[in-house]
Parts: sequence; C-alpha cells; structure tokens
Amino acid sequence: MADRQTIMIVDDDPNIARLIRLLLEKEGYAVTVCGRGDEALAAFTREQPDLLLLDIMLPGLDGRQVCRAVRQQSATPIIMLSAKDETFDKVLGLELGADDYITKPFDNKELIARVKAVLRRSAPAETAAANSVTLPGLTVSLSTYEVQYQGKVLEMPPKELELLYYLASHKNRVFTREQLLEQVWRFDFYGDSRTVDQHIKRLREKLAGSEALGWQIKTVWGVGYKFEVA
Repeated sequence: MADRQTIMIVDDDPNIARLIRLLLEKEGYAVTVCGRGDEALAAFTREQPDLLLLDIMLPGLDGRQVCRAVRQQSATPIIMLSAKDETFDKVLGLELGADDYITKPFDNKELIARVKAVLRRSAPAETAAANSVTLPGLTVSLSTYEVQYQGKVLEMPPKELELLYYLASHKNRVFTREQLLEQVWRFDFYGDSRTVDQHIKRLREKLAGSEALGWQIKTVWGVGYKFEVA
C-alpha cells in the first residue's frame, strides 16, 4: 500500500480528528494527525503529505499561519476547516493559498467528495510539468513553479503563479472573476470574489512596466480581466 495518497489532518479536537481519520482510511487513504500548528509544520516537512486538512483555530500556530508557511515551500493542496462561515474568513483562507474551505459541522459525504476533487484537480499540475509560457521578458513555468521577469526570478505564491499562467495561456481572452475562481482555485466558491482582485493587484505590482514589453494584465470594466498582448 506504499502508493496510497497521504492526508495530514491538523485539528486540536480529538473527536473531529478521529472521525475524519476513520472516514479517510475507509476510502483507502493513509492518514496522519497533528493537534498543534507548530508540530504540523515540522511533520509536513518530514512526511510530505499529498493533502493538508487544516483547522483554523489551533494551539502553537493558527491555521492561517500554517497555511502561509506551507505555501512558502510547497504547492500541496490545502483544505481549511473552520466553524466560522463568514465570507471574510473564506476570502482570507483563499488569499493565503488554500484550495478549498469547509465549515463545521460538515456532511461526511461532502468532505470526502471535496477531498477527492481537490486531489484530482491537483494531479494535472504534475502531468503538465513541462508546461511553460514565454513572452517578452517573462517566463512562467509549471514544472518548477517559477516566474522569471526581466531576467530575475520573482517570489510568487502558487496561486498567484497559477493565475498568471492561466491568463497568459489564454492571451487576449476575457475572464470573469467567477471563471477565474473556478479554473484556478478549481472549486465553486459562493461569496465574495475579491480574492481574484487581490491576486491581480499583487501580480501587477510584481510585473510593473510590462506595458513596455507589449503585454499587460488589463481590467475589462464590468466583466473581469484579460492578459492583453499587443
């Protein structure tokens, strides 16, 4: 069973962690459990799981801090768990790099379905390892998750890179915020789509001066965004 996908549960409620573990093991996944955020970071680096189920309220480090730290080193899928159902919390989780967000109490079947969906949708990134987009002064690579701009490597979180890659791969095509959430974040997000605006804002700051190279990320007022190439 060495080829089983491994899921790490990070939750300080032993009853919830035990329930999720039983559900996942029944589906054939290998499961590890951590009850503290600081311990989870060390365990993540050591074990390299295929997916992280991450509670927000944790001792040591909270879930947002763990998510941010993981995203600095890995594109491993993250599903955040929280008793909070506020749009702000969902948006913040997404902006930190989470791939999905589930509120407690959750339906067991929905949890399993979301786990399978996130794992399934993360797989193409591996098969598309050779994919890259090259434009004047810019190279975006999914093989190394690296962006080079005007001869320099840019520090860029995975979702920013994936958003840039998706837009640059569909030159001059206009996308709504909802379409970008579905295609880049890869799940149906019902609520505030400002997370796309924030990612676009950061991309523009990092790609300042791109207009002189003949391309730019442009706002199409009342619709969304496009990667415009002259």
